Amino acid sequence: MSFKRFLLTRTKIRRALGTDVSKTHRAPIFCFNLLMISSSNISHSSLQFLFKSTFKSFRRLYRLYLGAARVRGKVMSKYEGELISIEDRNRLMEKYEDRFLYEERADIYGCCIKLLTDIKYVKERWEESFYPMSAHVRSHGRLIVTQETGEKLKVMYDQLSKTAFLVNVDYYGWIKSIALSVASDILEDNHGINSVHGACIDIEGRGVCLIAPPGTGKTTHTYGLLRLKGVRVVSDDWFFVRFLAEENVAFSSEKNFYIQADIAETWGEYKKLVEKAEFDAKGRAVVNVRWIVGKGKILPMTTLRMAILLMRDPEDDTIVKKLTSNEAAKYMETVEFCNPHLLVKDERKNKLRRQFFREFFSRLETYLVNIVLPPIETHRVIKEEILKI
Repeated sequence: MSFKRFLLTRTKIRRALGTDVSKTHRAPIFCFNLLMISSSNISHSSLQFLFKSTFKSFRRLYRLYLGAARVRGKVMSKYEGELISIEDRNRLMEKYEDRFLYEERADIYGCCIKLLTDIKYVKERWEESFYPMSAHVRSHGRLIVTQETGEKLKVMYDQLSKTAFLVNVDYYGWIKSIALSVASDILEDNHGINSVHGACIDIEGRGVCLIAPPGTGKTTHTYGLLRLKGVRVVSDDWFFVRFLAEENVAFSSEKNFYIQADIAETWGEYKKLVEKAEFDAKGRAVVNVRWIVGKGKILPMTTLRMAILLMRDPEDDTIVKKLTSNEAAKYMETVEFCNPHLLVKDERKNKLRRQFFREFFSRLETYLVNIVLPPIETHRVIKEEILKI
């Protein structure tokens, strides 16, 4: 390697890590400098020794570089929800009621969630996402979605009336997730039914869920597994759980799925689906996956036997770790239960969620997978080392 190329490579790594390089990574950076400068001038045996003595540290550095590059390559954003009073809710309804051109009802696991909007695109995506509810059924929760010139993006929620106001939210993924969150709030409080922000598949009668913070690959691995014989899907993003006969029974939440445009780059089997889909500005589309995998590959429910939690920690060399139920429940709490769309986060609700996940994991074989490897390699680990398929 030339000295110029060495400097470019080192600069690339330093930029990915940021200007504040911790002491943990100064040693591998120093070894990298020494290795690159001297590799053409030292003997083979000395070079081999240097490689062996620095490999572990440099591998950790390289993983951190890859992780930072992935994060920098994606613009990660979020919204902040605001709890409002019933008086605020009534005032906002009066403000917006004259502009509602569309009214649609969705059946979300027995909850009637009503959409009120003046945006045709949102109305059409809503119809594609959810099973319809009869117009004669009174709504349990409501979503008001509208645009307001001169206003910032706002998400407001009245817990008493179960009404959410979404102002200037132009990402349909958030709209549908907030609808699911409203239904979850109702089911959690009134029926003891909990929700999980994750994917759920069935492998020849054995239910497996993949739970992860956003952007850590649960959708990618779900669609990868769905290609295999004997694998069927219940949900790719959100499912409901009931404790029946001392087992975790998972139920689907949506009629169709919301996929990324790049899914076919990883799994070529979905290329035709991507070609026919209508993607939004965020590179997402609501699609009927049955068209590719067949109707028999979609299930309404399954009994869970295993949970796979995903995380990305470039500084941890461990790829797969089996967790106890307490370890899994504690991990979920540290990552806000892997759900950025929870509308109510007070101590009462968090206590309910902690209790749920302790019982949830107590009935499952649970693994934690560090996704620092390339997606295809991580997928092989999940498929062969954990699922044994």
